[in-house]
Amino acid sequence: MTFGGPPPQQPSPYTPPPASLQASPPAYTAAPSPTFPTAPAPATGYASSLAQPTPYTPPAPVAPAPAPSLPALPVPTRKGRTVSLWLFGVLGFLLIALVGYFVWALGSVASIVGLVLALIPLTIVFLGVRLIDRWEPEPKRLIAFAIAWGAVAAVGLTLLVDTALTLLFDIRSEEFSAVVQAPIVEEFWKGLGVFLIFLLARRAFDGPVDGIVYGALVGAGFAFTENIQYFGLSLIEGGGEQLTVTFVVRGLLSPFAHAMFTAMTGFAIGLVARRHGSAGSAFGAGAVGLIGAILLHALWNGSATFADFFGLYFTLQVPLFVGFILGIVALRREEARLTRARLSDYAAAGWFTPEEVTMLATPAGRKVGLAWAAQLRGDRRRLMRAFIKDATELASVRQRAITGRDPLAVDDERALLIRTRATRAALLAY
Repeated sequence: MTFGGPPPQQPSPYTPPPASLQASPPAYTAAPSPTFPTAPAPATGYASSLAQPTPYTPPAPVAPAPAPSLPALPVPTRKGRTVSLWLFGVLGFLLIALVGYFVWALGSVASIVGLVLALIPLTIVFLGVRLIDRWEPEPKRLIAFAIAWGAVAAVGLTLLVDTALTLLFDIRSEEFSAVVQAPIVEEFWKGLGVFLIFLLARRAFDGPVDGIVYGALVGAGFAFTENIQYFGLSLIEGGGEQLTVTFVVRGLLSPFAHAMFTAMTGFAIGLVARRHGSAGSAFGAGAVGLIGAILLHALWNGSATFADFFGLYFTLQVPLFVGFILGIVALRREEARLTRARLSDYAAAGWFTPEEVTMLATPAGRKVGLAWAAQLRGDRRRLMRAFIKDATELASVRQRAITGRDPLAVDDERALLIRTRATRAALLAY
């Protein structure tokens, strides 16, 4: 069957060619078989090199993306919030004289041992004060000045006055020196340091909490230098055993004693600072606080001189210290209430949300805010801390502006509003 087109032609019968044209077939010689190179057998016995196991190299860990960084931001002006470097220069000269006195009176070895041991109670007090001042830290230069004034100026001036009184009045009674002379002279020079901070850095002295902080730091500095002398003398007079007893009593049982005494003076000055009082008012209030500091100091020295020290320590000194701590807690709550009220003013103007005010002004809110920031990309707790500190300082600036005692409050307010806005944007950035 065809599907169109001509049918295929049939093949013709085959006719062989004539004999003359037929040729004998040539003799065939087999060509040698070609040889091919063979691949060496796998050394490990696998059937194929393709079956060799491939070593596994895990991928390099991917570093978490860093938290957003802040651009260069304005900072509040330092005018009225610091002390001159010249004062540190004067303290430096006094320090040289004080070092010479210790080397002459105690010797190099005892002075060094006393110095090392005295750093322990100083660190304890400093960390305690840091907890009080965590969210609105005072300027670092003022912190350094407070400690240096207590450790150098107050101690040096006390030594000069004690020497003069001994020469003029021939005071030889150790009981009188411990219970009367030492509390009056020491607390006067320590309190003067707190009053100088009020005069020179008025814009960094916002209230009683700041006064307690400055007073405690001055007292801690004084105790540091005094402990060097006590520890060195104990080593010289009684060796390691007496040194251990002195260290336990002064360094571990009562590291906050001097800090608590001078904090009374600072607290009184801070009350005037909160009400925008004058320098004269601060001096008068400081004098009242000084009386309280002298009485506490005399009570402490008297318990060690005339009574059973350990008995009064647990029945009187410990309750006084607990009351001191509770008073600080109450003041911190009042300060948190004031911070919340001032930040609420900005919330009413649209700068913060009510939820942010709670987060920025309360201990529980700050804790929640830090926990939330830790879960963000890059762990943004650093940004949250900056946000909290700037907002807390902003509340203090507004309080100073309301009282009318800070002509630079407007500039500081503008700088802090810019900072808080930029920090919030960095916290919420993806």
